[in-house]
This record gives sequence, C-alpha cells and structure tokens, in this order.
Amino acid sequence: MPSSGGKKFTREEELLLQDFSRNISTKSSALFYGNALIVAALPIWLFWRIHQLDITQTQTIILFAVVTLLSTWLIAFAYRNVKFSLRHKIAQKREDAVSKEVLKKLTPVEAKKMSRKEKDERILWKKNEVADHEATTFSIFYNNTLFILIILVASFFLLYTFDASVYP
Repeated sequence: MPSSGGKKFTREEELLLQDFSRNISTKSSALFYGNALIVAALPIWLFWRIHQLDITQTQTIILFAVVTLLSTWLIAFAYRNVKFSLRHKIAQKREDAVSKEVLKKLTPVEAKKMSRKEKDERILWKKNEVADHEATTFSIFYNNTLFILIILVASFFLLYTFDASVYP
C-alpha cells in the first residue's frame, strides 16, 4: 500500500486491484444501461399489446416511465453484481487455456527475448480481458432471462385477474 510519501502502486498491484474492483468501465456501463433499458421496456409492449392496457392515458404513461426507469437501474445493478461475482471464477477456469494461447502466439524469437515476468503480465492481461468479456456476456444473458421469466410469470399467472380498464 502506498505510504503518505506519495509512492505509486506498481503495475502488478494496479492489475490486482482492478481484478478485484467493483468499478466498471464507461463502455461496460453504457452496455449495461443500454441493454437494461431495452429489456425493461419489453413489459410496456406486453401490457399494451397482449393485455390491452391503454397507454394513451397520462397516468399510465407516467407509471410505465417510472417503472421502466427503476427497472433499468435495478437490472444494470444486477448486471454489475453478477459480473463481479463471476469474473474471478471465470479467470481461474480460463487461465490454462489463455496461457497456452498467449504463449503459442509468440514467435520463438519473441519468446527468447521476453522475460518470464513480461510473459506472465501478458497472460494476466489476456486472462482478465477474457474473464471480463465472458462475465459481462453471461451476466447480461442470465439477468435478461431471469427478468423476462419473472415478468411473464407475473403477468400471465399472478396479474391475470386485474382489469385493464382504469376508471376515473
């Protein structure tokens, strides 16, 4: 840990902190919120077209907007949590395959010139990149599937007795 004298983290320490950090990049955040907005807006179509809910009323529009924005935030939060919990597990499982791939891509001349530490850094960087990508895609798939399943079950089995008409 850096002292108060201003000592900086080493490259290895920064990579390790990044590996266990809950922070996500701006690109991942945009991907998460974009996907979450699309998935959170699907119930609007379901209740409008399938359940015949009138979306021309101001109350309904406001309710749909608030619920969609809240759902977007909650789904993006779930994406982030699932990604964080999976990233390290995936990195451990993919370590051997990634190290073989990285070492195979090196030419014999590059392999001789490069120190073991530099090879390990390349392997660690590639392993983290692969784990981050796989954790992101699985997180989006898992949370989208769960959300859509819950919405479908709730709308067809729990909320089917509610009347679509709203009386003033």
